[in-house]
Amino acid sequence: MVGKKVALKKVAKKTAKRISKPKELRKIFVLDTSVILYDNNSIKNFEEHDVAIPITVLEELDNFKKGNDTLNFEARAFIRYLDKLSGEYTLTNWIPINGPTRGQFKVVMPERTRIDAQVVFGERKADHRILNAAIALQEQHPDRSVIMVTKDVNLRLKAKSLGILAEDYETGKIKDIDTLHTGRTVLEKIKSSVIDEVYARGFVSYDLAMKKKPLANHFYILKNASNSVLTCYNAETESLEKINKVSASGIKPRNAEQAFALHAVLNPQIKLVTIQGIAGTGKTLLALAAAMEQKANYRQIYLARPIIPLNNRDIGFLPGDAKSKINPYMEPLWDNLKLIQNQWKETDKEFQKITDMVNQEKLMVTPLAYIRGRSLSNIIFIIDEAQNLTPLEVKTIITRAGENTKIVFTGDIFQIDTPYLDSQSNGLSYLIDRVQDNPLYAHITLEKGERSELANLANHLL
Repeated sequence: MVGKKVALKKVAKKTAKRISKPKELRKIFVLDTSVILYDNNSIKNFEEHDVAIPITVLEELDNFKKGNDTLNFEARAFIRYLDKLSGEYTLTNWIPINGPTRGQFKVVMPERTRIDAQVVFGERKADHRILNAAIALQEQHPDRSVIMVTKDVNLRLKAKSLGILAEDYETGKIKDIDTLHTGRTVLEKIKSSVIDEVYARGFVSYDLAMKKKPLANHFYILKNASNSVLTCYNAETESLEKINKVSASGIKPRNAEQAFALHAVLNPQIKLVTIQGIAGTGKTLLALAAAMEQKANYRQIYLARPIIPLNNRDIGFLPGDAKSKINPYMEPLWDNLKLIQNQWKETDKEFQKITDMVNQEKLMVTPLAYIRGRSLSNIIFIIDEAQNLTPLEVKTIITRAGENTKIVFTGDIFQIDTPYLDSQSNGLSYLIDRVQDNPLYAHITLEKGERSELANLANHLL
């Protein structure tokens, strides 16, 4: 017993030394389950401030600890970390978070409060018990700011309606989506001699067209009146190299942006590509066509997408075997493959080659969950609807890349189908923002719809 008291005193002294701000200036952040399932390291990202975990959150995490999905990994990792931090002490006392500049954390038990969220909202549910935990902390620490942190927009609104400060989890979130890297720039009033040199030699030194050094693999349209040329900056040679509008698997680019996308996927020096754009701009079709054009260079082509069930219901409720359950979600990918294949007659060799690739599993259309844990060596891997992935999921995919592997992410960052992601916090936006200016990476944002005039009408007016 004496030894335990001595240990507690040592912890208290260390904590006092680490925390530079007075206690009254430090905030208390109350974490919702959605934050932990988004980032299991979230507890470490509040600087010197303290973190409270409602006991209800631990109850909810218990429901996520089994399984092979990313959410299950996040839940297990957080539970293990909390167990390691707590050591021999009880979780109801403030415990230092590992790190010289971090605050403390504790688990908040249910207590009577002046306002009961379950009575106010007329329902007994986990979210309301979490709100009660925040209210209890407000009453216990009137001199400190208590802030609810959640990815759930509706829970933030409920918290604010009860007088609780509430905010989104900001770590990994893009600050200004309007300035997100587009991958291309139009340079007007370029000297005719510069454009002529690009056509004559196939490249030109970048400093003849601009003052500032470009980002690696950034695309440029050099223009002078009616004369123009498409180029890409090569960081190794420090030159703008001419891009030709080449076709891939019979698919021809219809605009400069599509030519840039094909160039990025076809370039063997570029190992990671992101293609962002609204519906109908040709993201997945271009990526697949370029991949099939290079089929001789890779062992397999994987075309995958995350499964986002309607109304967020698990696919287990659907009838049939596993293949029957997932087929409806994979249809958009098969549609792109059929579009490429149907350029030829069924009697043509090209048509039969695509059928053979599918039958021999040289080309696989599959849910993303079926890819996790597999070796990603000597393949070209296309991930569609990447805006529905978290930053951690994107990182997990990329870190599995082996020798001679190329990864292409496609998606629309403004068309999110998962409840706790948005245009600023999804994995695709995070990747575009973080990896730019790397010689292994290229990005292009497609803006012009090419599916049909009717599709363009819907995108612009509806």
